[in-house]
Amino acid sequence: MSDVVLVQLALLAGGVVSLYAGAELLVAGAARLALGIGLRAVTVGVTVVALATTAPELFVAVVGAVDVSTDIGLGAVVGSNVANVGLVLGLAALIRPLPVGSVVMRRHVPFMLFSAVLLLVLGADGTLSRLDGLVFLATLGAFTALLLYYANVDPPTIDDPDAGSGIELRDVFFVVAGLIALVIGSRWLIAGGRGILSAMGFSDLFIGLTVLAIGTSLPELAASVVGAIRDETAFSIGNVVGSNIYNVLAVLGIVAVVVPIPVEPSVVRFEIPAMVGFSALMVALMYHGRRLSRIDGAILVVCYVGFVYLLLP
Repeated sequence: MSDVVLVQLALLAGGVVSLYAGAELLVAGAARLALGIGLRAVTVGVTVVALATTAPELFVAVVGAVDVSTDIGLGAVVGSNVANVGLVLGLAALIRPLPVGSVVMRRHVPFMLFSAVLLLVLGADGTLSRLDGLVFLATLGAFTALLLYYANVDPPTIDDPDAGSGIELRDVFFVVAGLIALVIGSRWLIAGGRGILSAMGFSDLFIGLTVLAIGTSLPELAASVVGAIRDETAFSIGNVVGSNIYNVLAVLGIVAVVVPIPVEPSVVRFEIPAMVGFSALMVALMYHGRRLSRIDGAILVVCYVGFVYLLLP
């Protein structure tokens, strides 16, 4: 038994190291790519980085839906979105206050809030059907098309002689290597955390809504926290907003098309409304001062701790 615990602890430690290294590579490479192609950093954060850091949720949701239960995918997505706002943005804001640009507020945040409400509306009847999945994917297509349109019409906003100079192979390597390290690190940490909590007697439902959700949010957490440390705050907010959009529209959209997802009444009453509430709270805090201050970060973290406490058996 002790050998098993040691292996699980080693997975936890290895996951932390891999996540930090991956986040450093990802943020550095993505920042230079944004400069090289003349895009806003937040646009890269809300598309390329956000979609890539959603990979763990997609993997867990699809494999879980096919091999185990659709509850795994739904719980991971809802719990991950709550963790992204309460834990990820909260900790990033505690490290460094995060200014919120007008582009994020006008174009990205409304889609995040809309996707959360859309999940609540479509799941209210107790199932996410294949038609609901197609609605999610169609909405994602509209969001992506809008981003690409603005990327073409907006002038570069970076005052740097290298802006628009093109893509360097080194930066692409940094991004790819960072993404691989993030996915591997998240899998190691999930495996270690689930094993330890299972041995302590926690239920599968609690593990799925907490450890699994936090585990699949670790790439976002690592990327956003490192972005805040490196003063790339546009990535911190853009990554979380984009990830929450892709989690609902892409992950649940794909899973629902593969196999319809039953939605338990308790999830409709608590978990999904909590996700909508966290999204609304984030919007309210952003509008209050056009930034997320350290006090705002503390509020988000405290609310997340309260959410987890309410999940305790």
